[in-house]
Amino acid sequence: MTNEDTKLLEYVLKQNKIDARLIKSIIEELKERQEAAKEDKIPAVKKQYISIISDPEGKFEDENLTGWVVQIPEDESPYEAPEKLLRAAYEYNATKKGRKIPALTIGEVCESVPAAILKEQNIWVKTKGAITFLSIANQVPVEKTSKKIRAAE
Repeated sequence: MTNEDTKLLEYVLKQNKIDARLIKSIIEELKERQEAAKEDKIPAVKKQYISIISDPEGKFEDENLTGWVVQIPEDESPYEAPEKLLRAAYEYNATKKGRKIPALTIGEVCESVPAAILKEQNIWVKTKGAITFLSIANQVPVEKTSKKIRAAE
């Protein structure tokens, strides 16, 4: 409840001729409950991004790398991400919908497994469809300038 909501509530109570002491008591109790709710709120989990690359042939080919981007809790090992996806697939495949249309590949897990099942496994899929990964050199080419241009600067 925002400060404006509290003022609106107070106004409505006054319009209905409610005792001022009772209004004050109600407003104070609302504020106390809001503070208690803020304290009880669980802090958000810090997450790290993980890229999972599809490698059906067992080797990386620079020309065709596809995969998905997921998030897991910051304090967990990135190597747990594939296992979490598999556990989510097993959970999904055990449901009524999963028995009708099972997720048989990691791509199908990322596309069709509901976020609620993934969240139970502490994994969040950020790209439902497969994305292409490009292999590049990790350097920025630097153009060499001539001595005449440097002297003019």
